[in-house]
Amino acid sequence: MTALKNIAKDRILQITVLITVVSLFFARPRLADINFHTLWSVAAMLTLIQIYAYLHVLDVLAYKLTSIADNTRKLNMLFTVLAVIAGMFLGNDITVLTLIPLYLNIAKRYKLPQILPVTLIGMGANIGAAFTPWGNPHNIFLVSRFDVKPLVFFKWSVPYLIISMAIMILVFMFIPKKEIPVQKTEPIRISWRPIIITTAVFIFFFFGVFRIVNIVWPMLIAIILALAINPRIMFKIDYALLLTFTGFFIFISDIQQIPAIVNLIHITVHSESSTYFASILTSQIMSNVPSTILVGKFTNYAQALFLGSNIGGFGSAIGSMANMLVMKTFNQHATVSRKKFFIQWTIMQFAGLIILTIVGLGLLLFRI
Repeated sequence: MTALKNIAKDRILQITVLITVVSLFFARPRLADINFHTLWSVAAMLTLIQIYAYLHVLDVLAYKLTSIADNTRKLNMLFTVLAVIAGMFLGNDITVLTLIPLYLNIAKRYKLPQILPVTLIGMGANIGAAFTPWGNPHNIFLVSRFDVKPLVFFKWSVPYLIISMAIMILVFMFIPKKEIPVQKTEPIRISWRPIIITTAVFIFFFFGVFRIVNIVWPMLIAIILALAINPRIMFKIDYALLLTFTGFFIFISDIQQIPAIVNLIHITVHSESSTYFASILTSQIMSNVPSTILVGKFTNYAQALFLGSNIGGFGSAIGSMANMLVMKTFNQHATVSRKKFFIQWTIMQFAGLIILTIVGLGLLLFRI
């Protein structure tokens, strides 16, 4: 019932269902337009991420790292860097849902700042998630839609990661070094055997994403592994995201059969720079996952779409699902003003959006 409730109240899915139903009055979807490779890849990714979450891998890493923090700057740096790394492998959603409550518990205990560190954790998760094909679900779509090879993908993502982290380091320099008691690590029992097996399946999944093996096999193995460890893991999967992908594939299949709309979209994404800015702007109003699917169906500029969709995750609260989770988690666990947080978070988010938009444009222009 909880899984069904989560699906029913997902705002992006609600909007997707609405526009998909409307599109059905104008055309009928074609099966060939449904990208099943993307759907199976996302299903496998979501399953593996929930297995890792169940095994408390990120919790253990967070406690181990924070046990060496003796001042506020180091604590912020450790949490943000961990968010970047976790975002690469576990995605930005699980990262913020795990790390933000952990940080806020420490912050409340020692009366530490809450707004800036939480904002940086969320931004770090988005930056890290952009680095891998599975960190952001729309990266999986990009790899599938444009048949992007591993070396090409990382040729795009490495410069973006390096420059983004350099900017983060500059931000860290302005955080004061207020001494805090070293955190005592809480004992968390983990089982290494399922972690090792899950990691092996994750490597197999990597080959599936890039079509080296049929993605159906990693997906089925991931589901079997989840059922073997604990069947309840399957109830934690973000089925709303899978339905959102499916709905948008249907919607785009319909509008591809309406010449007037197709011509309008082609005009909007007729060049590399227009594709780049279109993906950033549409992400602000419809989130970067559906935005990538929409723009990606009408352009051949894969790198521009990669940079635009990942940078478009910054800015508005709806730019990325992780942004909404940051706000929701903060409101549940923080003790400072929600209004104050929203204002400062928004300023930081749009400052990041503007800076990274310039960075992304430079990467495109100079072919870095």
